[in-house]
Amino acid sequence: MAAAQKAHAKVEMELTVGEVAARAGVAVSTLHFYEAKGLIRSWRNAGNQRRYPREVLRRVAVIKVAQRTGIPLAEIQKALSSLPEGRTPTAADWSRLSSRWRADLDERIARLTQLRDHMDSCIGCGCLSLKVCPLRNPLDELGEEGPGARLLEA
Repeated sequence: MAAAQKAHAKVEMELTVGEVAARAGVAVSTLHFYEAKGLIRSWRNAGNQRRYPREVLRRVAVIKVAQRTGIPLAEIQKALSSLPEGRTPTAADWSRLSSRWRADLDERIARLTQLRDHMDSCIGCGCLSLKVCPLRNPLDELGEEGPGARLLEA
């Protein structure tokens, strides 16, 4: 009887791909993509159907929050791979992972703020000329350096 109870408990801990997708609010194809990228793991049951541990829901939540902040999937995968195999990310894990991304986010926010501020002043001048803008490209000096944007990284 104890073996039957353990088997039943294990089945209750397993989720199908459809159940994970519904509970996590993502498409089934997203879960397959995450799995292919090594972000989550599943196993196959006797009927060759994917099964996920319940803990995958927290992992998907961490992935989605990180993506919303603009963290590339490669960075998310690198961070999640630092966790012990199969362990559910804890609040302490999230704090450690998110602190790694803070400097990158601050840098991107600063670049976007600078871009926004320069756009306001350029558009405000009224010239609307990319070739002869007296503020951003006086005498078309940047044209001598070849094609492409250069000022955003300055």
